[in-house]
Formats: sequence, C-alpha cells, structure tokens
Amino acid sequence: MSGSKTTLNTREEILTAMKSAPSGGYFEWDGQDEDERPLTKTEMLSGIAEYRRARGRPSGKTKEQVAIRFDKDVLSALRATGRGWQTRVNDAMREWLKQQSA
Repeated sequence: MSGSKTTLNTREEILTAMKSAPSGGYFEWDGQDEDERPLTKTEMLSGIAEYRRARGRPSGKTKEQVAIRFDKDVLSALRATGRGWQTRVNDAMREWLKQQSA
C-alpha cells in the first residue's frame, strides 16, 4: 500500500494510553450551545434502553404461534397483498367471529 504508514504500538503502550485520558476529557464542551453538549452516562443508557424496546417483535404476549394450512392459491393471494398480511388475516378472522356470535 503506497503512501500509508503503519505504526505498531506495544501492548504496554496501548494500555498506558487507555488509562490516561486527556486533561480536558475526550469531549470538550465550551458550555455555550446545549446541542453540542455530550450526553451524560444516564442519558446514553436511557437512549439505549429506549432503542432496544423499540426494535423487534412486540413484547406483548397476546398472540400465539400456530400452524395452519391454506391452499397454495389462497396463501399466494394473501402474500400478494404485501407486508402485514398475517395481521390482516387475524383481523378478518376476528370480524368473522363477531358476525358468528351476533
């Protein structure tokens, strides 16, 4: 690789550098613009927890996984309606059950 310089540090040099933070800390804030202020540890952790809750499947245990068999043409047509087709089938089944009990 032309033009690149590789500096090798010993393990001890790296550990020493990790132990000694810069005098002003890693982030310097002049105290003027609140938007430029680094987050506190509490703010960071709450943001991480909020992000983790928002991802993935819903946490509610209101649904149960089951195996159900559909004809290929029916399943193909349902899938063709796009994302959320399983939720729409669930809603249609709920509506059908309401009509049956009325």
